[in-house]
Amino acid sequence: MLGVAALVGTVGLGQTAAGQISQKFDLAQATRVVVEPGDKNGQEGEAATELPWDAPLRLGRLNGVEAVGTVSTVNIGDDLVRSVGLDGSEGKALNVMAGSAGLFEAVRAALKTGRFFDAGHDQRADKVVVLGKHAAERLGINRVDGQPAVFIGDQPYTVIGILDSVSGRAELNDALIIPNGTAKAAYDLKAPDAIEIRTAVGAAQLIAGQAPKAIEPNNPSNLSVDAPPKQGAVRKGVESDLNALFLLLGAVALLVGGLGIANVTLLSVLERIGEIGLRRALGAARRHIAAQFLVESVIVGLLGGLLGTAVGVLLTVGVSWSKDWTPILDNTLAFGSPLLGAVIGLIAGTYPAWKASAIQPITALRGA
Repeated sequence: MLGVAALVGTVGLGQTAAGQISQKFDLAQATRVVVEPGDKNGQEGEAATELPWDAPLRLGRLNGVEAVGTVSTVNIGDDLVRSVGLDGSEGKALNVMAGSAGLFEAVRAALKTGRFFDAGHDQRADKVVVLGKHAAERLGINRVDGQPAVFIGDQPYTVIGILDSVSGRAELNDALIIPNGTAKAAYDLKAPDAIEIRTAVGAAQLIAGQAPKAIEPNNPSNLSVDAPPKQGAVRKGVESDLNALFLLLGAVALLVGGLGIANVTLLSVLERIGEIGLRRALGAARRHIAAQFLVESVIVGLLGGLLGTAVGVLLTVGVSWSKDWTPILDNTLAFGSPLLGAVIGLIAGTYPAWKASAIQPITALRGA
């Protein structure tokens, strides 16, 4: 019972965990598509085309796109970043990045405090900035209600928000993010470096094929698209690895259970030597004695398999309920485990049954 319960429980929990991991992958990574300029004629550093500023508008029309925004690294030269405008204050060498209003939603950014800049800030080229959480720590800024300012070189920018987390663009945590319009006016930013797209679950491969045509319909091959691998392959790989691990653990427990049946059956043979001798003296053949102990062993294995399957299923459902997971269990394993228990009982009882059938009647009666 314990062996079958361990097998069903571990494999069931393995399948359930694999499903949860696959779901997390789908939500966090399988919905991200990145479009960048390709290399012209395979020569690195020579861009084939520039990404248009209205690319988010074009891509937003595609069915399956939930959010889209542009992101760029801004060249600020030798300028340092300071949190106060006093002469002699120590400056920090921090990255400055530019983005469209939809960038934060596209990269699943979460705010620690404040707000994101919007399309109005972008169009007016307002001098506002959103700080990554690590950049804010280095500048000593942890709140925005007093409208703190940072200086990039000698130009002041009002801090309107501080990021708490970002998915997919970790470098935003260490940077100052300003609107595209501000970067174009202050630093002559020519074109976006990349386009971040967040798709609906299952639509990433479709959008990866459609995005270059929507951005550059005349020559879509000039664009480079980074899309996640097909979900099926990732899911199968995760499930295969976890199932193999848990199946091995269950097999070890099942082996221990089989050895337990063999041990108990062998002890039963030693305790029932008198009964064996009496049956042999009354005409029972060796095969009858062997069959008796095999049947007993199979019944023990079958009953243990039924109880173990019930315990394993309840364990899987209970853990899934406590973790708010969706329980996943192979029907073949659930319905086949009692039969597996019977087979284990048959195998475990073979040696004790042979041992019992080999006892001579006169020896058994004398021993009794």
